[in-house]
Amino acid sequence: MGLLLAACGRSKKIDVSNIPIDVKIERFDHDFDGLRTKPMEQQAMLLLKKYGNFYRDYTEQILQAGSINDTGYFSVLRPVFKGRPYLDVKHDVDSVYPGKLEKQEAELTDAFRRIKYYYPQKRMPKVYAYFSGFKAQTAVGDGYFGIGLDLFLGANSRFYPALIEVFPHYISRRFTPDNITPRVIEGIAREDMFPESDNDKTLLSKMVYNGKILYFMDQILPDTPDSTKIGYTTQQLAWCTDFKSTIWAYLLEQNLLYETDYQKIQTYISEAPFTPQLGSRNESAPKVGVWTGWQIVKEYMERHPEVTLQQLMANNDAQKILNDAKYRPK
Repeated sequence: MGLLLAACGRSKKIDVSNIPIDVKIERFDHDFDGLRTKPMEQQAMLLLKKYGNFYRDYTEQILQAGSINDTGYFSVLRPVFKGRPYLDVKHDVDSVYPGKLEKQEAELTDAFRRIKYYYPQKRMPKVYAYFSGFKAQTAVGDGYFGIGLDLFLGANSRFYPALIEVFPHYISRRFTPDNITPRVIEGIAREDMFPESDNDKTLLSKMVYNGKILYFMDQILPDTPDSTKIGYTTQQLAWCTDFKSTIWAYLLEQNLLYETDYQKIQTYISEAPFTPQLGSRNESAPKVGVWTGWQIVKEYMERHPEVTLQQLMANNDAQKILNDAKYRPK
């Protein structure tokens, strides 16, 4: 009976409707534009009062316009506001996101309630929308999470072809409105709740760490497709599923699980168009280490229904998780 109960508890149908959280995404980008249309000093005071740390971090770190402790930064901002690039970006952001981000607010409300369900003590951040001049898709800071709307304009945005050096198409194809909520939850998990340990030097430890993050996302975003969570196309996801035993055999044959060479490891966990060593005609998926880590963690949790999500996320023994998962893909 205990087993049955625990397994039921693992299902995604937990009811979080009575948890008192309602996410409002503040349109910081609109308030910031007030510096262009209103007396600057007055608007700057209002922004500091309303947004606090975020206004400071945004101006000083993302825009790199200088310290907000004196008004010298106004002289950096004035030409920006007058320039064509700013007005073009504002035009496109406002055409994709004219007012409230209601769909994302509803999705994040459900997701934040789920985080609270598992972590009742967790203080959830305020959520702000900004645009970054194509520098930062998300920003995590003291008490806030920021969403860079200029990097969620849709895969066919007119701006992205010019950014191909920084954001190749295999990355910018994910710059869509549907990616906002998963990227917020992934950012909170990686940057705030479960930052990766500096001791994670082996490919295995990095695989399991990434697998735990994706498993956490499974619980918090039960309706989000797996392809969106990991950032795959549907074809890449299908390729991994079809070739999972080949991937695993390759990692074992090449003695890669305990590899600590950073450059070598990156081949299996970093963004890329494909994994060069696997598959023919470049149709393999990238990040096969991340995907395999996810499968290991899922298998581990299926075999151990007594383990809670909190216990999983606190367990940094990648070797034990692998052993207890008995991962043998067919």
